[in-house]
Amino acid sequence: MGLLDKLKGELVDIIEWMDDSRSTLAWRFPRYKNEIKNGAQLIVREGQKAVFVYRGALADQFEPGHYELTSENLPIMSTLQGWKHGFNSPFRSEVYFINTRPVTDLRWGTPQPVTIRDPDFKMVQIRANGLCVVKITDVEIFLKEVIGTDSAVEADEIAELLRRVISMAFSDMVLATGLGAIDLQGQQVALSTKLAEFVQERVDDEFGLSIPEMTMNISLPDEITQAMTRGVAKGVEASGFVENVDLNKYQQAQVADSMLAAAQNEGGSVMGDMMQMGMGAMMAGQMAQSMPGMAPGQQGGQQSSTAPAPAAAPAPPPLPGQTVYHVDHGGQSGGPYNMAQMQAGIQNGQVTGPTLVWAQGMAAWAPAQSVPDLQALFSAPPPMPPTSATPPPVPPPAPTAE
Repeated sequence: MGLLDKLKGELVDIIEWMDDSRSTLAWRFPRYKNEIKNGAQLIVREGQKAVFVYRGALADQFEPGHYELTSENLPIMSTLQGWKHGFNSPFRSEVYFINTRPVTDLRWGTPQPVTIRDPDFKMVQIRANGLCVVKITDVEIFLKEVIGTDSAVEADEIAELLRRVISMAFSDMVLATGLGAIDLQGQQVALSTKLAEFVQERVDDEFGLSIPEMTMNISLPDEITQAMTRGVAKGVEASGFVENVDLNKYQQAQVADSMLAAAQNEGGSVMGDMMQMGMGAMMAGQMAQSMPGMAPGQQGGQQSSTAPAPAAAPAPPPLPGQTVYHVDHGGQSGGPYNMAQMQAGIQNGQVTGPTLVWAQGMAAWAPAQSVPDLQALFSAPPPMPPTSATPPPVPPPAPTAE
């Protein structure tokens, strides 16, 4: 035996893990042929746990501290390898260091939107994302189900695993609550705790993990968020979240915004000019609707030859329970019109059977002749022709039998 080999044989091994990244969850101590000398020093720091694995089976575990490896503090290893009077140096075993500190920066998000039933907006697709705190609690399950034969396990690998689990748990949790989209967003803090419970049920016995804490941010579709921002709501709860949204007002605001954006285009395009004309026509139609007796589709009445007509007072809102309709005027939405205005528009031919109309409660635009409340207006008899100044002659009485 050479001098170098003799010195190597007399050296005492030190087994430890120096890690300050907080992103590695498990690490296997590198040893040549997994050989450990008799009397080797094992150092386990706070936030760590050392486990010995012999031929795929979990053997001895060590909490934070400083240990000298002998047969006395390796009882399971002694049984597995058949040591009766102490072990002969060296012995073979894999040593894994487990990070027992919580990992707090795991991000998650739903890869696909979750469809829910909403009382105001019917079917709505929502998304969610947030942060998740994860911690290894059962080393044996984590070793078998996650580590396997890997030399190291990083937090990114766990994050990818948890994203799939959290996404399915979020879908199940939302369906279990039965809440609408706006109510879900208004109860995000309470629902975050509930989601953590749903996830915990799926990762404790399966992967040996625990979820001490979780945050969640629910994202609504842009059109619903904009409707809430505009404040076009009939009622606002004390918490400040919209309860019922007036979709008629929201639709009018959307049309006005798109027309205004096109009209303000400095490029002077043909489309911008057309949108300016359409915007003027729409504004004129809205002004005409505020005057009494105007039928749908009219852009204005005849002006007085002596003086302009005074500005009309704003039209009062429809009576409770009264149905009002929006009418398609060549791609532009006009209205809302009450039943009297709709009847006048049908009689003068401005609203025909194929004309598309929409009212609150309808799923989509539909031909006027297919709407039950409007069908009777199409079958009503035409108005009587004007009478002449001279009455028609009275027919002679019928002859009587003598």
